[in-house]
Amino acid sequence: MARIVETDTTEVPRVEVDPVTLDLVENGLRNARYEMDEVLFRTALSPGIREQHDEFPLIADPAGKMVVGQFGLSIPDFLAGFDGDIGEGDVLLTSDPYACGAAISHANDWLVVLPIFVAGRVVGWASMFGHMSDVGGKTPSSMPTDARTIYEEGVVIPPFKLYEAGRVNEDALRIILNQVRVPDWNRADLNGLVAACRTAARRVQEMCARFGVETYLSALDALLQRNHDAMKALLHLVFEEGRTLSFTDYICDDGVGFGPYELKLSLTRTGDKVHLDFTGSSPQAQGPINYYLNENLARMFFGIYMITVADPQILWNDGFYPLVDVTIPDGSYWKPKHPAALNARNHGIGRVFDLFGGLLGQTNPALLNAAGFSSSPHFMYSGNYSGGERKGEWFQLYSIGFGGIPGRPLGDGPDGHSLWPSFVNIPCEFLESYYPLRIEKWETIADTGGAGLHRGGNGVDVAYHFLEPGTIAIHDDRWLMYPWGVNGGAPGARGRKWIDRVDGSREILPSKCHDVPVRPGDVLHFVTWGGGGWGDPLLRDPELVGLEVRRGLVTAAGARRYGVVVDDAGTTDPAATEALRAQLRAGRPEELPVFDMGPGLDEILARCEEETGLPAPTRPVWA
Repeated sequence: MARIVETDTTEVPRVEVDPVTLDLVENGLRNARYEMDEVLFRTALSPGIREQHDEFPLIADPAGKMVVGQFGLSIPDFLAGFDGDIGEGDVLLTSDPYACGAAISHANDWLVVLPIFVAGRVVGWASMFGHMSDVGGKTPSSMPTDARTIYEEGVVIPPFKLYEAGRVNEDALRIILNQVRVPDWNRADLNGLVAACRTAARRVQEMCARFGVETYLSALDALLQRNHDAMKALLHLVFEEGRTLSFTDYICDDGVGFGPYELKLSLTRTGDKVHLDFTGSSPQAQGPINYYLNENLARMFFGIYMITVADPQILWNDGFYPLVDVTIPDGSYWKPKHPAALNARNHGIGRVFDLFGGLLGQTNPALLNAAGFSSSPHFMYSGNYSGGERKGEWFQLYSIGFGGIPGRPLGDGPDGHSLWPSFVNIPCEFLESYYPLRIEKWETIADTGGAGLHRGGNGVDVAYHFLEPGTIAIHDDRWLMYPWGVNGGAPGARGRKWIDRVDGSREILPSKCHDVPVRPGDVLHFVTWGGGGWGDPLLRDPELVGLEVRRGLVTAAGARRYGVVVDDAGTTDPAATEALRAQLRAGRPEELPVFDMGPGLDEILARCEEETGLPAPTRPVWA
């Protein structure tokens, strides 16, 4: 347990904070959180952080409770795993999920934490983690799809003082950077994380100077309490006393031949509190897809969904955590035992949102979204230039793919978008300028979004034409299980990957693979999945369907899923449309299903190789 060294330990009295001051502190914290992002983006070198923004900031109160942040992490769990004194000027670093109670969830995430001091006392914490494009290990980008232990996934940094009293530990940093393939990237990205946290600390110190420590800390208490009170009201409004809700989704496979992995979540409200229970989920995976889920992060995911959907003006924070109990069985997919591999946990992070969407939407259609682009699929390409001025020089690309967002009560899901709202794609111009490849195609794929009153977003086909020999790696999912539709909406299409070789052959790739050789002229098609549809597709405006045919988002054949007859030019036939819709209504149940998960699991497994070109995985079982 960390020991905080303060020269002033007197109790800070709490005071009343007027609404204007509270608003100023709240917005000051919001701005500081966004300034953290900008500091990092302008100093990082890796495209994953600089271009795609794969990082997550946080500002906390003296106890480590998040007051503002993007993704959240558990500072209390981090401090519980750090054995030593923490004083002014110290900056702490770790990349070991098992040593910090899963405050981070795989070794690629480097987590920086620093205390914020004012006049000898801790008034808060600033923290940030970012995904390092490479942390060593047996494969470039440090995400081997066949890893069975964390020791295969690169350098694992225990919690330690990167800076002590303002002085950097150069020896430790030199040892860490000696393990990675592109140390300049890691050093720049790490310096950016530290600078971002120091920027947040300065902003907090400025607010303490402006308003006084008593007022600042009292304002934090008020923001946390406001969140607590809002969540308490929402829980009573949304969930029936004593009723248990359950929902199950799947991750397709673990990269080493096992799957699908069942992910189950149940919720029960008793009094003012709810209980989130992950019992019933599959055992930990043999491959690297395990998602070591911190209980506080489970609370955070729940809170993000509830507050964002029900009252997005609330500054969501850790204030509501006492209202949520969490049970995660040891040895399960959500809490694997050390030293289980963790590098591909991105699929589990995405599925959490599908689980909460399916679970919470059962109580209120306004909360029910279909399944969508519930992962952060990764594409990696690396090697050495074979000739020219850069002959022998190492190149390495790590990038995050986009796909179809689910249909929603408010409208269609966007086409070709990211799971994370703040992520952006790496521009084609950047890729072609800095890497030996050409983007032959980057387009949405018609009809991949599930049909519905509100259409699911389409997936995308990105065609990478390689100009240098090297190796590629892929981390993806939803190649086997469908992104489900809701309220009568249809499932979205599954993803797929293949290489058109320069010799004219075609090689189908699994969704999780690494060290796949490529040669100049080979073209990888990275096809992502679509989002599920929302609502009865026969209620969709035929003219809108015709417009989407003209825009290439729906084909003329695909328009028939909406009961719309349209020619290839996008001109609808009203009479034929009315007749087709009457025919389709007559052939289906009067009451449409709330969830359309697609074919049953047994049927999917039986037809797997025929439909995907890949062998069916073996179902995992508890030992």
